[in-house]
This record gives sequence, C-alpha cells and structure tokens, in this order.
Amino acid sequence: MSDYPLPQRFPAPETRNPVILPDGTPHAPTVFLQAVIDHPNIAVGRYAYYSPHTPEPDPAAVLAPYLYPGAPERLVIGPFAQIAHGVVFITASANHPMGGITTYPFRIFDMPTAQKYRDENAAIGDTVIGPDVWLGFEARVMAGVTIGAGAIVAAGAVVSRDVPPYAIVAGNPARLLRMRFAPDQVARLLELAWWDWPVAAIRAALPALEAGDVAALAQFRP
Repeated sequence: MSDYPLPQRFPAPETRNPVILPDGTPHAPTVFLQAVIDHPNIAVGRYAYYSPHTPEPDPAAVLAPYLYPGAPERLVIGPFAQIAHGVVFITASANHPMGGITTYPFRIFDMPTAQKYRDENAAIGDTVIGPDVWLGFEARVMAGVTIGAGAIVAAGAVVSRDVPPYAIVAGNPARLLRMRFAPDQVARLLELAWWDWPVAAIRAALPALEAGDVAALAQFRP
C-alpha cells in the first residue's frame, strides 16, 4: 500500500464546490450533487459529484433533461458516484408510446388524458446508479438501467442494459470489457460496503482502497 500521507481535508457532502485549486480558489464547475439538486424525482447519495467543463446553473436539468417533477420514474445516484462532463440520463419519460401503430405522443398536448403514457413509463422503472460508479465523458445511460457498485462506464458509452458491480463497460451499446475484481472479491466488497462507513473510517482505509487490497480494506471496517 502507498506511503503517501492521508488527505487532511475532506469537505462535507453538502459543500457546493468541494475541489480547491492550488491558488486557493474553488473549482466552480465541480459540485457535490447533494448541494445543487433539489428535485423530487432524483435521489443523490453523499459525496456523489458532477464535473462539467463549465458551471451548470441547473445540473438536474442537464443530467436528466426528461425527468420532470412528478414523473412516474426516479433517478437514483449512489454515494461517491463520479459523473463527468456530458453525461446524460435518458429516463423513462423520454420515451414515446410504442404499443400501437404510431409513436407520436398525441396525448402530451392534453396531459390529463396521458395516463396511458405514464403507465408505460412507470413499467420501465427507475434508473439506478450504484455507489462508487464512474461515468465517463459523454456517457449515456438509458431508462430503467441499473449500474452496479464500483462499475466504470467508458467515455461515450451508451448503457442500455444493467451493468454488474465492478464491471468495466464501453461502446454503443455498452459491452462488458472485463471485471475489476474476481467474483469472490466482488462479493466481499459488496458486503463491506465501504461507501456506507463513517468518513473518518474511509479516510483511514484510503491506502487499502487505493491499492485495491480487499483483505486490507476489511481490516478497517468500523
């Protein structure tokens, strides 16, 4: 494991701009999502961050442009998720009706008659991003997908199917490149669930986390 000193600073999860540049100024685009998203259909875990190229006044509208308040689906972003510039979640309410001859959404122009559309979208389900998931530059996550803990989604990938925990996926449609850990290690990591630990314990365990040493990580479990 690394001999580098542990970080002395770790901001609170409600901090808006958690990254401080060497000149002492905050990096304005990078935000902890808990501090900037107030949307009834989006649930955000602690320390999940979004890092676009420029500051976004309304990150919820950029990340999930089709998810309106009161929609029949939710976007769930787990703790310690890392979301790069250009990532978009295409949630279920982006869908057009597909059960008939036409996909033209006639009923959206008279919303009280659109319950059929809402029912179809509700059946697709929530989009769920697990803990410690890294979503690369301009990745697209389609409606109803679940991405497991610790997965990595490559830049430009289009994720249309569920991704297992600790998988690396790339391409359009996204395909599995490899697993980050052996099956027994993945099971142990999910059982340890370090993302739920107190922050002090996570900081102490950082050398094991950085080294990929599952056995050593277990020793830090509070």
